[in-house]
Amino acid sequence: MKIPIAKPRRGRPPKVARDNPDTRAELIRVGLEHLTEFGFASSGIETILKKAGVPKGSFYHYFASKEAYGETLIAQYDSYFSRKLDVHLLNEQHTPLARLDHFVDDAANGMARHGFKRGCLVGNLGQEIDALPVNFRGQLTNVFANWQDKVANCLEDAKVHNELSCTADCGALAEYFWISWEGAVSRAKLVQSDKPLKLFLQYFLQALPK
Repeated sequence: MKIPIAKPRRGRPPKVARDNPDTRAELIRVGLEHLTEFGFASSGIETILKKAGVPKGSFYHYFASKEAYGETLIAQYDSYFSRKLDVHLLNEQHTPLARLDHFVDDAANGMARHGFKRGCLVGNLGQEIDALPVNFRGQLTNVFANWQDKVANCLEDAKVHNELSCTADCGALAEYFWISWEGAVSRAKLVQSDKPLKLFLQYFLQALPK
């Protein structure tokens, strides 16, 4: 019996459903990697699409614009980094100030693992804020406020453990922590070393009111 061979379909191939969560996840993954290294304003969508292996039509199925894509990446990075902070700063197996030490050590190891090419996405965007969509400013400010609250809570716990003066302004100290942190991360990328991060933490801890 002769088995009939299907003839190739003429014209365009049938449209494949674009609602694929893996495609969206890949766009976010590649976008996060790219922006932690190169920033947002100078990053073309085409470069990211090429890295992700996703056609432009699929990109605009998931994101209305480059701006909407950027907002999603900021939110995703905040979620990722907040989990990292919680892993360390809520770990009651260590004293509060030791938790800060472990967090910085983990971050330094992460930067070293990527050859000090990647920094903090939120910090990178903050440095180019004048070239970004206006609504990014509020979103980035809120992200830092969230991170500051986590460090402030850790410092409040340090008071309970008699590691910090009961009169210390934990909110102000937490804000100072992140201002200094962004400078240390930027310098670490420049010199390709974790020394700026270690130096930052050493003198931050030494300067705390006891």
